[in-house]
Amino acid sequence: MTAPPITAVLFDFHQTLVTGGDAAGWLADGWADTGRGGDPVAGLGAAGAAEAAAFLDRVWEHAREVDPHAERDTDPRRHRAVFEATVARCPGIDTDLAAGLYRTMADRWEPFDDTVPVLRELRRRGVRTAVVSNIGFDVTGRLAETGIAPLVDAVLMSYAVGSVKPDPGIFEQALDRLGVGPEESLMVGDSWRDDGGAASLGIRTLLLPRTAGPVHGLGAVLGLVASLAPSGGGADSSA
Repeated sequence: MTAPPITAVLFDFHQTLVTGGDAAGWLADGWADTGRGGDPVAGLGAAGAAEAAAFLDRVWEHAREVDPHAERDTDPRRHRAVFEATVARCPGIDTDLAAGLYRTMADRWEPFDDTVPVLRELRRRGVRTAVVSNIGFDVTGRLAETGIAPLVDAVLMSYAVGSVKPDPGIFEQALDRLGVGPEESLMVGDSWRDDGGAASLGIRTLLLPRTAGPVHGLGAVLGLVASLAPSGGGADSSA
């Protein structure tokens, strides 16, 4: 008995479709946003700026210590409060700088080099797609700016839909919006804790751990779709 073909793909957003960006650049953006003079190296010293950038590079991992149940992803105010409480643990990041960092956070989120080509190819093949994100603020503007928005059929943000991964509710809502069943779907993400929750519904799940380079390996999605396509379906595995 062969597995059903994949007719829909659900994608995590941050670190799956978009990279978190250069943390040192983000620190500089936040610094400039506050209106303070100089730059982080001048203000914090080379070692202090490097320490702050390293902390910011893993800020949402640090946030698990402050907010282990991901309550930040249920409400915009809670999201900002958890961020500020988290970065307050890093020497050199004061309240004003934390606010600047929060305001500029999404500006550094850019698609991986393979994001748009893979989404475009899935659309060409007639595969429906959705972004399923644990996020405490509206990212639809960033989706539009990065060229992702026109290539997906639905966007589900945890704070807006009232369900946070790995809770099955957010995945169920995504399936409903796409009009597909779990057996014909694929979830693609970077977190076994969060994105792995799709498997509890019978959704096949592909985890692509965080990558440092510009290509995230999303071509594997096209390979899976092609390998399960009905004979003569015309799908190919090109990116």
